[in-house]
Amino acid sequence: MASSTWQLKNNYEHMKIKICISLLMVLLANGISAHQPKIKIQSIAPGVIKLTMGTPDKFSPYTFCSEKPKVEEMNQLSNTPLPFDLKDVVVRINSRGVQIRIPLNDEEQLYGFGMQIGTFEQRGLRKRPVANDTPSNTGFTHAPQPFYVSTAGYGVLVNSSRYITFLCGTNQELSQQNPNQNEQDKLKFSTQELYANQTQKKMSMWIDVPTAAGVEVIFFQGKSLLESVQRYNLFSGGGAMPPMWGLGIKYRVKGDFNQDAVSKMATYFRDHQIPCDVLGLEPGWHSNSYSCSYVWSDKFPHPQEMIDELKEKDFRINLWEHAYVNPAAPFYKDLEPMSGSFLVWKGLVPDFVNPKAAAIFADYHEKNLVDKGISSFKLDECDNSNIMDAKATWGFPDMTQFPSGIDGEQMHQLFGSLYANTLAAIYKKKNQRTYFDYRSSNVFNSSLPAVLYSDIYGHNDYISMISTASFGGLLWSPELRDTRSESDFIRRLQTILVAPQAVVDSWFLKNVPWFQLNRELNNKDIKYENADQLEILVRELFKERMSLIPYIYAAFADYHEKGIPPFRPLVMDYPDDRKVRSIANQFMIGQNLMATPTTMDSTARTVYFPAGTWYDYNTLRQYTGGKSYLIEINTDKLPLFVKDGSIVPVAAPLNFVDDKSVFEITCKVFGNNPAPFTLFEDDGITYNFQKGTFNKIVLSVTNGKGSIERKGNFKGKRYDIKDWKFLK
Repeated sequence: MASSTWQLKNNYEHMKIKICISLLMVLLANGISAHQPKIKIQSIAPGVIKLTMGTPDKFSPYTFCSEKPKVEEMNQLSNTPLPFDLKDVVVRINSRGVQIRIPLNDEEQLYGFGMQIGTFEQRGLRKRPVANDTPSNTGFTHAPQPFYVSTAGYGVLVNSSRYITFLCGTNQELSQQNPNQNEQDKLKFSTQELYANQTQKKMSMWIDVPTAAGVEVIFFQGKSLLESVQRYNLFSGGGAMPPMWGLGIKYRVKGDFNQDAVSKMATYFRDHQIPCDVLGLEPGWHSNSYSCSYVWSDKFPHPQEMIDELKEKDFRINLWEHAYVNPAAPFYKDLEPMSGSFLVWKGLVPDFVNPKAAAIFADYHEKNLVDKGISSFKLDECDNSNIMDAKATWGFPDMTQFPSGIDGEQMHQLFGSLYANTLAAIYKKKNQRTYFDYRSSNVFNSSLPAVLYSDIYGHNDYISMISTASFGGLLWSPELRDTRSESDFIRRLQTILVAPQAVVDSWFLKNVPWFQLNRELNNKDIKYENADQLEILVRELFKERMSLIPYIYAAFADYHEKGIPPFRPLVMDYPDDRKVRSIANQFMIGQNLMATPTTMDSTARTVYFPAGTWYDYNTLRQYTGGKSYLIEINTDKLPLFVKDGSIVPVAAPLNFVDDKSVFEITCKVFGNNPAPFTLFEDDGITYNFQKGTFNKIVLSVTNGKGSIERKGNFKGKRYDIKDWKFLK
């Protein structure tokens, strides 16, 4: 990250940081060994402060950030200072590596560390965010991030691709010991009592970065947790803006389908009037898939004919792959000198840090796939084999060496991000938006148009990961695959339809899952007794998702322009309500909707409503905020609630979104004195919006009447406001 001089507009902030530097230098001179390197502190963007000590690693995550900070938008945020003095941040370098101590106050709660499973509130825990194909509550995850945010209104990011450990107020230092303490510990008679987590007051965050000779720590200021997340997202280039078709339905076909079977599946969706925008092809399209050849197999004798046929039916095509290059790949020999020292599934591991290696990989994809009409990719196995399982060894070892100089440990942390950005850059160069699936990420990927997925399948985890992903500029896609029962199928279906991407992944099913829930019977073409009723339900629920595309698209516009996550936990919107701090299974969609998905285990669930009055989106029943209710979650509707004083634009559902689709919209007004709502209107498929080619359509109510104000220079039309409905 380039050095910069102090250039803060606010004189008070300028003076405060200068004082902090002076105090920190005093601390270094008097409290730490004279052999310690000096600390450099810089303002690198509005409200973003970088602390550097020693010689940081060359291959830090920000080195590979593909976008520049949105400085103008960051200047619109508050100038709230950090809630602690930088003089109280301690950095030590020794033979082990780097250790960092950051103050914590007794009341703050911590969140983040990437897309986490099993934990939501992170205070009092030990987290080690490491790339792994099997997430765990230790921090192992598909998307590890050395980044956390606090309810005290700040974020901290360690700009390193090492395996880092965070002690989130867990361990007592010798200096904290009170020798005069006379309290008699009570005897304990179980390991549960002896080893119970004991969060203490007056603790600090300790960060351990082994083997490092220096470090960069980046602080994100904010008046609230949400604002610190916004600042991080804007510093990363703003949130992703997917194409409009990416917010529709994606269906992944059986892994061994041939060209004829894919064509028949496409015909089924159109003939049965079931919405679907994207068909995903699984490994069988490759002539070799583990490792990958990126060459069409003999199952697809005329791939261009299929691509053209599906385009005529208004389908986009998504292709599965991973980055391990089979000897049968046409670019194998060119890539071989620029690959890692170990193979994966007998395939090369590209050194994506090397621009030449990335260019070889990308050029082949562009000429042979993207230019032929492929709209997006699914990037599998770009994390690591399960390091908690001795038998799981498919991933490249941490000791792998790459020609660029990066080692296997650092490459594992960055591999998914580098891979996805390599291919996403193809589409941006062509001024064509895309929406990937990928299985691993890191920090500074807020602008990447890609959604994470996993082979794990716990439904409760799938719901909570929508929330945990949002703290670090990530999007998560809870796929529908296996189902144990009709109830399980419906609840999982509802969940995918209130997520950033709606995916049915039938890679092991010959027929659609609602034809037959049992895998064996499905593949024998034996129809489920309630299949026809389930198809009706699927069609209606899919249509509900399609009706919300303009609303969700507006939420993504706020993500891009303001850094506000489009899908986010309640704690971001209601920071003063302590009851929401632990709620991971409810989340906001955009500015007005709250989703409350549930699992097959019950017909009802407890729903907590923050301050204000809330409406059931479907029945219009009202609920008073600050309370919890046991609510029946219907199976034939999406589980959504609306804040009082909201305008929700609802579209007549389409079966697909093409380049010219116009949404006919009814504006639903919930309650009195609604706040204005802004639709974002552009072509929905290119990056022209970044050059100012878009409209803002402000929907508002005055004296009981709806009004529309369209401003901008986009000459096309995506929205036609047909009606207003006032609901009380």
